[in-house]
Amino acid sequence: MSRTAVYPGTFDPITLGHLDIIQRGARMCDKLVIGVTTNPSKQPMFTVEERMAMVEREVADLPNVSVTQFDSLLMDFAEVEGAAMILRGLRAVADFEYEYQMAGMNQQLNDRIETVFLMADVSLQPIASRLVKEIARYGGDINKFVTPAVAADVAARIGHKGKK
Repeated sequence: MSRTAVYPGTFDPITLGHLDIIQRGARMCDKLVIGVTTNPSKQPMFTVEERMAMVEREVADLPNVSVTQFDSLLMDFAEVEGAAMILRGLRAVADFEYEYQMAGMNQQLNDRIETVFLMADVSLQPIASRLVKEIARYGGDINKFVTPAVAADVAARIGHKGKK
């Protein structure tokens, strides 16, 4: 039986924290589908197409990982993908409270798909896309939080290279 997992997110931009969860998650399943979506409560820096291209570039070396856009309920997307589990990363207690509530709601929608939580690597726990964008907008160095290619994408979008 093939084990498929879905890792959803906005990935605006994709960070080293996301990549850590993706790499570890890919070892846990036969197929990992990264679902790139939009969040109406967030103001994205990149279009969904740009985020898809970024994620595809960053995971190109992982043979069992694919990237798909979705704009539906997560559980509907997971079912369409044939997923047995939803993969979620946790950084802190605040993440846990939100994710716990979301997992409970998702279970009510479809109890055949499990939610699996991975704790972020300790060195990557503070990283959040929102903070990466804020640091970059003020000219700070984001190279500790994203790959060089993503740092270049962010710099090109905001119009300066930031501090070295």
